[in-house]
Parts: sequence; structure tokens; C-alpha cells
Amino acid sequence: MQEDLSRILSEHPFVNGLDPDQVKFLTGCAANSKFLPGEYLFREGGAAKLLYLVRDGEVAVQVYSPGQGATSLSTVGSGEIVGWSWVVEPYVAHFDVVAQTVTRAISIDAECLRNKCQNDPLLGYQMLARMVKVMEQRLQSTRLQLLDVYGRSH
Repeated sequence: MQEDLSRILSEHPFVNGLDPDQVKFLTGCAANSKFLPGEYLFREGGAAKLLYLVRDGEVAVQVYSPGQGATSLSTVGSGEIVGWSWVVEPYVAHFDVVAQTVTRAISIDAECLRNKCQNDPLLGYQMLARMVKVMEQRLQSTRLQLLDVYGRSH
């Protein structure tokens, strides 16, 4: 079973290209997860204990505001990740993330991952470089959304 998870993990775009020994090292922190529509992966303000590598399905990244309820900021699907709050103390989720469809993911235990990154600086660099790339893409997407909303002449 662990060998299967290692293979599945190595095929995910976020991990693809890592040294096979690093993938095997990461597999020790990983588990399969499944969410039904409406189930939460994260709740804003909750502990950021996991990083999810989405294999199949879609999740919505949402913010909640009193009087307006939940607003979706983005949709994350197959081959993408959610949960970068594991990287920065105090390790608290900043958004709600809820499954929109049946979603299968690989969950990676954040504390385990941080420990492995600390013990293997090359792995730590690889993980942070990949996280920063995802963060940059999401910030650019948000920037374009803001331009669309606020860039219109009124």
C-alpha cells in the first residue's frame, strides 16, 4: 500500500520531478483522503495541520462575511494543492475550503512535513520553491479578479 501511495504521490504535478528518495521520504507523511460535496477540508481560523494534493474533483476556497455568507474566491481541481498555511506560524487556516464534487486527495501531515524539511534542507528548499510558485499564481489570479471587479469605470 505504501508503495502505491509513493507512486501516486510521485505522479502529482506538485511533487513530480522530485528525487525518488525524496518522494519516498514524503510518503511517510502522506495518506489518501476523500471528501463528499459540502465537506470541509479547512475552516478559517482552524489549525493548518494538512497540505492537500488534489487528485480528482474540485474544492472551493471561500471567505465568510457576516450578512453575505460564503463567497468563493477560487476553485482548485485535479493536479493542484490547497493548504499553504502549514508553512507559516502560527499555522492557522485563512480560508474555508469545501468540496464541490467528490474529491480525492493526498493529505500530507504538516508537522511531519516541516520536520522532514528541517532534516533535509534540499527537500525543504524544493517544497518552499513549489509553495511559492503556487502562492504567486494564486496572487496573480486574485489580482486579475480585483482588476475585473474594481477596474470597471462606474
